Amino acid sequence: MIEKALTSADVEFVTTLHGDETVAFHVLLQPRGDQADRLLRAIDDVAMGEIDEAAHEGETPEGEEAAGQGERALEVSLLALRGSGRTAEGRLVADHPLDELKSLVDQVEADEVIVLTDPHYVEEFFHRDWASRARHKVGVPVLKLFSHSKA
Repeated sequence: MIEKALTSADVEFVTTLHGDETVAFHVLLQPRGDQADRLLRAIDDVAMGEIDEAAHEGETPEGEEAAGQGERALEVSLLALRGSGRTAEGRLVADHPLDELKSLVDQVEADEVIVLTDPHYVEEFFHRDWASRARHKVGVPVLKLFSHSKA
């Protein structure tokens, strides 16, 4: 589960986690949410010392406007994973990402879930981030990783 395009460092990181094992990736990407998420993202930006980004949170596309960017981010990520010699497929998720994640885990009989995002300090503090919530829902181990750099 990702929230933006994977960088080359991210791809190298996730594709080397299991050594030479054959691994297939099933990627879910949720485009940026609605305006209610904006405050949390701005607080995260401030906590990380990214004041300029916090000030410009209102300029970032949300909801339906973000779907096009999400499609491109997903396509870039899938191409990068495939380019590393891995099998990869994916889709955008909309309203209930954890329900879709649980369904996908059951459908493909996944061994584990990797949640790769930027740090979200407020959500993590209250255990409301995707990885914390997924641990109670999906029935397989959940590995939480932070993106290596900005996409």
